[in-house]
Amino acid sequence: MLVAGIGVALWSVQFAVHAQNPPVAGVQFMGEAPPPEGTMTLWYRQPASDHPYAPPVGGRGGGPGATEWVKALPVGNGRLGAMVFGGVVNERLQLNEDTLWAGGPYDPVNPDARGALPEVQRLLFEGKYAEGAKLITDKVMAKPLAQMPYETIGNLQLTFPATNSVGNYRRDLDLDTAIARVDYTADGVRYTREVFSSPVDQVIVVRLTAGERGKISFKAEMNTPQKATVTAEAPGSLVMTGVNGDSSGIKGALTFETRVRVLAQGGRTTAEGQTVAVEGADSATLLIAAATSYKSYKDVSGNPRQATEQTLAAAEKKPFDAIRRAHIAEHQRLFRRVQLDLGTTAAAKKPTDERIRDFANGGDPQLAALYFQFARYLLISSSRAGGQPANLQGLWNESMSPPWGSKYTININTEMNYWPAEPTNLAECVDPLIAMIMDLTDTGARTAKEMYNAQGWVVHHNTDIWRASAPIDGAPYGMWPTGGAWLALHLWDHYDYSGDKAFLAKAWPAMKGAARFFLDTLVEEPKHHWLVTNPSLSPENVHPHGAAVAPGPTMDMQILRDLFADSIRAGEILGVDADFRAQLAATRARLAPSQIGSAGQLQEWLEDWDMQAQDVHHRHVSHLFGLYPSWQINRRDTPELAAAARRSLEIRGDQATGWATAWRINLWARLGEGDHAFSILNFLLSPQRTYPDMFDAHPPFQIDGNFGGASAIAEMLVQSHDGQIELLPALPKAWPTGSVTGLRARGGFEVDVAWKDGKLSSSKVKSTAGNSVRLRYGAAVKDLRLRSGQTLTWNGS
Repeated sequence: MLVAGIGVALWSVQFAVHAQNPPVAGVQFMGEAPPPEGTMTLWYRQPASDHPYAPPVGGRGGGPGATEWVKALPVGNGRLGAMVFGGVVNERLQLNEDTLWAGGPYDPVNPDARGALPEVQRLLFEGKYAEGAKLITDKVMAKPLAQMPYETIGNLQLTFPATNSVGNYRRDLDLDTAIARVDYTADGVRYTREVFSSPVDQVIVVRLTAGERGKISFKAEMNTPQKATVTAEAPGSLVMTGVNGDSSGIKGALTFETRVRVLAQGGRTTAEGQTVAVEGADSATLLIAAATSYKSYKDVSGNPRQATEQTLAAAEKKPFDAIRRAHIAEHQRLFRRVQLDLGTTAAAKKPTDERIRDFANGGDPQLAALYFQFARYLLISSSRAGGQPANLQGLWNESMSPPWGSKYTININTEMNYWPAEPTNLAECVDPLIAMIMDLTDTGARTAKEMYNAQGWVVHHNTDIWRASAPIDGAPYGMWPTGGAWLALHLWDHYDYSGDKAFLAKAWPAMKGAARFFLDTLVEEPKHHWLVTNPSLSPENVHPHGAAVAPGPTMDMQILRDLFADSIRAGEILGVDADFRAQLAATRARLAPSQIGSAGQLQEWLEDWDMQAQDVHHRHVSHLFGLYPSWQINRRDTPELAAAARRSLEIRGDQATGWATAWRINLWARLGEGDHAFSILNFLLSPQRTYPDMFDAHPPFQIDGNFGGASAIAEMLVQSHDGQIELLPALPKAWPTGSVTGLRARGGFEVDVAWKDGKLSSSKVKSTAGNSVRLRYGAAVKDLRLRSGQTLTWNGS
């Protein structure tokens, strides 16, 4: 992930300053609301904000919104998202629809790239790195140099009657029901507000109720930084119609529409100008639908008006209770598959922001379980079949120009978003990622041909909704051709956890195409005659020769070893392409190996440059890909390389950006060092790296750290690879007693584990594919073969 530029630095500062919730101007809060029942709830005693909101000029965000936004609570159905602020007088729902991005279909390949690449290769092999980087900048980088950003719809603003004081205020997000809720008492009347985004009815729902009849009064309005108009339509609708933004010379090609239907029970509803007003109702339900004209990365002919009208027409025929029940049932179908108990203390009764503040002091193991389940909630809410994959901010973004465009950064961040999907039993949430990969086989094939004169397909370090695949941002960041190869590994993972051969057959052409590109483009380096990528780089890290670009960085070789191996295995399982598999095996044998440097570290480059690099504490730990998420390096099979990886981690340090900190936890878990992993988790769950609403703080907000943190917790409890499942491989002393149920393991298994006083007390392994497996707990080993559906229990002896 790129860290550069004054604008980004200022943005980071805005987000980094997030003290405890300040008093809300004009409203006095009386009494303390009790904590919610159960343990799967984020909750707070004050709103994220309670003032009228207007989008800032230029739509960037900032000002009060920057710090308040990371206190608001997210709801989403995979496509429609809202951030709920919980104001008493001024409630704000910041809205997103996952296809509302800037620009339109475009091809960014530089026509000069193909002719320049042979000279670039020559310069890099001769050690003329700065000259090679300059030629890349001049002739190879994409046009435009930036990709398209993800954008906000805008805001639904609800204004309620003024009040001087409220009692027992509480806002919360129930992860088990996926409902955000606000409760308080004003003038002797209890008011309740519920907000959720239904994956069944494809609407965001706001429900307003009061303890007395006739007490619901409010105004509903919308605002947006987009080029859009808002009108009120009788009897009670708001309609926002607009077009998406331009960016980097690419004109906006999308139209969009957001409709809000206000359904009041009792009282009086009026629609005038840009406002719908409700007076004296007993209750009210608001249904929000949104759509764009996006149909695919090459088709923008959709009809958003028709889509929103049809969606609302269907939803408003249903009683609120029916919509709510269907929403909860569909959410719990996924969410309840995994239960995690790390122990609960009195600290779990404190508001969530206070728990984050105090976590490093110890005594609150349940916060780690809540963080784990919050990440699963976020993935369910931001990545469902038929929608777009979770981007850098998942689904939620208040800006027209968010940090790094809120795109898909595929040199670590997009992949990290999906690290917990398979092991934490959310395989369906990978569907949007798979769909994007399939799109990229098309645009990436065009880039492979036009830029490299190669077969197969290629993507560099970023893509967007238009599936752009050329190198962007600059030579030190974008000249990395291995992004598509890494994405393709998720296709094998999806098969490896399920054993679904029908899926593997569908995925095979994409896997084969990713590998084919490198068969055509790998070149022999002159010193050892290994086959390497050239040009490439170790993501975003500058080596001691004044550039980032270099031939054959360690990460590339590790990714390609996995890609070739997985492709060979897939072809064998399917019984196809024997000649191609043989070519992959022969090429794999010639890839540059992982090497140990003079400091005992795992080398990041072909040469032993690590200790002279510009930043020895760099956030990326790309050369450790072979340890995690790969299994090439592990304690049992490659102990010397594992020790070198450990030394690299010591040199890099434990604290980094949010996502980079999460990666480090996964790596230490793979090394079996649970206490060290937990010490870094303490930092990740501190206010330095976790915002009050539990969003990850890069800073600014990036969702990958949430997902990487959840993956790490799972890795501390269960690891699986190469026909083996290891139980409690990195259990920290901080979790002496606990249990987890419903985790998945490679080979088609579901795993339950319980432990007491730091030792395994029981485990249960259920086969879903009928494969053999070796169970490990410490030095104990048990080999078994289970029929599909069969379950075995084991206590580790």
